[in-house]
Amino acid sequence: MKIIKKENLPSKICEVCKRAFSFRKKWTRNWEAVKYCSSGCRKNSTSKP
Repeated sequence: MKIIKKENLPSKICEVCKRAFSFRKKWTRNWEAVKYCSSGCRKNSTSKP
């Protein structure tokens, strides 16, 4: 397992709260599909599929 420093992790902006959030290990397989920083923001989103 390769160790990556925290400051070198990719980050995105949350669509709901507009805050920056960084990569988490559990998002490894679907990082491209991640839009929200938390489940709370996901629940508060206005665009529900």
